[in-house]
Amino acid sequence: MAGFQVRTDLALEARESMAEAKKKLHGIQVEEYEIEEDHIHVTRVLIETKNAAKSMGKPIGTYITIEAPEILEPDEDYHREISECISKELLSMLPKKEEGLSVLVVGLGNREVTADALGPRVLDNLMITRHIMRTYGKAAYENKCVNEISSIEPGVMAKTGMETAEIVKGVVEETQPDVVVVIDALAARSTKRLNRTIQISNAGIQPGSGVGNHRNALTEESLGRTVIAIGVPTVVDAATIVVDAMERVLKDQNKPEEWKDMERIHKAVTQLNSMYMTGKDVDSMIKKVSYTLSEALNMALI
Repeated sequence: MAGFQVRTDLALEARESMAEAKKKLHGIQVEEYEIEEDHIHVTRVLIETKNAAKSMGKPIGTYITIEAPEILEPDEDYHREISECISKELLSMLPKKEEGLSVLVVGLGNREVTADALGPRVLDNLMITRHIMRTYGKAAYENKCVNEISSIEPGVMAKTGMETAEIVKGVVEETQPDVVVVIDALAARSTKRLNRTIQISNAGIQPGSGVGNHRNALTEESLGRTVIAIGVPTVVDAATIVVDAMERVLKDQNKPEEWKDMERIHKAVTQLNSMYMTGKDVDSMIKKVSYTLSEALNMALI
């Protein structure tokens, strides 16, 4: 897709785009494994150098992508297995602390826009323990070591008049958590990954970046704490859908002479760059995925 900017928040898709363009992948390591009985594929992309980060369009860090094609199926056991996989990968990124961690979970997004409501909806089913631990101590949990979990839903600038990063930074300075876990809806390149893919990263997150609405980043550098970002793609750039469809048609018709027209097509669809598409059943999708993420967080943090 020369001359056309593909928007995606998934490091896996950025790496695939580089492979398609036959670009060298120096400074990037990729590890994969399959949980065959659960139909779950896990890919770990490590971006190790500044040049690799520039090529990928992603900050240096580790990006774990969990692909679960059947996540939207009405199978409670399968959802539990996905939650267990997410929990395991999340635990691999959390710092270790014998007396328990203090974790702030941030649900980014707009609760009133379904495709952007993932973060707030995850918080609805999250077990919050900080206030109980501060009042009763370990006795509240039979003297077991339980992490202090708190959460915040910072909303969107149109409602608060404040940057998300300003709100989160203020809460972090006041409550002093060890870790900040940020949940957000992402943008994908492929429709097949909508609501079926979970990305976990220790590189932080830039709220609104998926839809070209860049805000101040939430990272370890900006907050002074370990930041782990968890996201699920809920939208796809409309222009990308059109261009991909046109390229598939030309390939299927085996008309290489018409490939010269692709640059013209790319320019014609740039007006769609501000439009994003989601599934018609996005309401039920967000409900299922947000609960799966909540369960995974509860497994990992409590």
